[in-house]
Amino acid sequence: MKLKMTTLALGAALAAGPAMAELVFPSLSYRTGPYAANGIPFADGYADYFTLLNERDGGIGGEPIRMIECETGYNTEKGVECYESTKGEGALVYQPLSTGITYQLIPKATADGIPVHSMGYGRTSAKDGSVFSNIFNYPANYWDGASVAIKHLLDLNGGSLEGKKIALVYHNSAYGKEPIRTLEELGKKHGFELSLLPVDHPGQEQKSQWLQIRREKPDNVIMYGWGVMNQVAVQEAANIRYPMDQFIGIWWSGSENDVRPAGEKANGYKALTFHNVGDDFPVFDDIQKFVVDAGKAAGAGDQIGTALYNRGLYAAMLAAEAAKTAQGIHDTKALTPAQMRDGMEALEITEAKMADLGLPNFGPEFTVSCENHGGNGYGAVAQWDAAADSWSLITDYIQSDQDVLAPLVTEDAQAFAAESGIEPSC
Repeated sequence: MKLKMTTLALGAALAAGPAMAELVFPSLSYRTGPYAANGIPFADGYADYFTLLNERDGGIGGEPIRMIECETGYNTEKGVECYESTKGEGALVYQPLSTGITYQLIPKATADGIPVHSMGYGRTSAKDGSVFSNIFNYPANYWDGASVAIKHLLDLNGGSLEGKKIALVYHNSAYGKEPIRTLEELGKKHGFELSLLPVDHPGQEQKSQWLQIRREKPDNVIMYGWGVMNQVAVQEAANIRYPMDQFIGIWWSGSENDVRPAGEKANGYKALTFHNVGDDFPVFDDIQKFVVDAGKAAGAGDQIGTALYNRGLYAAMLAAEAAKTAQGIHDTKALTPAQMRDGMEALEITEAKMADLGLPNFGPEFTVSCENHGGNGYGAVAQWDAAADSWSLITDYIQSDQDVLAPLVTEDAQAFAAESGIEPSC
């Protein structure tokens, strides 16, 4: 398998040479393994949006799109193999959909001159483009998420969390540990006590964590989970009768799969998001017509409008808009990865642009620059209505506490630059 992949990659690299006559977008997907329930809708949304652009518009700027899907099983080693086997095909940008894979790809993709978009995950300090030239994490990152959750709790508590107890239930991995430092700093600022409850992969065993929560009675629980861990946590919270409206998940703990197994007991559970929910947007009519009805959907068509399908679609839309931006900057339809990187760094998402794409009010407005690869740190809170079987946004987009986060991003990025021998530049 490895040998075959390497040979293919080498052959493709030799054949690639200059910019190819099609726009290549790899999809590092996971339709198998313990995280498949989350991986499938994202991969479907990512694929269907590119298919829509091909079928309706003839691609991007008249240049056809070729999407290459490679199965990672949410396994870091497999993810790196997928990268190595597809990068020679003219790959314009990687969306690893895994913090572990992203960490491995940061040095590789940077050395290869290929951009990575770790949208709402990965290494938070990659927001600093002066250090992480090829890594982007707009429109929001894990630290933004932690801060938005705390801001929401401040809103609900008259502006004070003094003396409150907040528990973080987190996936015991690089991903789950990302918000700890931020929450510690926010705890110092707002006077709340933080307790840490790690959950080992894949997350089926959480009895002891929830017994501790029952014993300590924290005022709120924040969760950074993924895959089966989420639904187990929601079920365990229901079992101890923890109030669902005091339980907030990060955006990777806010899909239908996470709440439906608990039935009506999941009612009121909250999750963060950096894009809108549901299928009441004009773009979905086009997806139905040009993709689903035409028999070209990546999946069964049953995921459309779900939280993670929308996220995959949103990621593809941002990639397509960056490609259009790159085509404009370089006055060419065919693109190299370096040109795509320039397009990502000059990306501007406005409400007018989203409305033109059939996605009015779908996400926050943001602008990317050399200094800022991460957007403006806006997130919203969604709440699950079990009777209606749907999510709805219960807040506007809230900006994270940049006074606390900006110095943390700079500190972490500078440390990475020092240990990696990178001279920050913009």
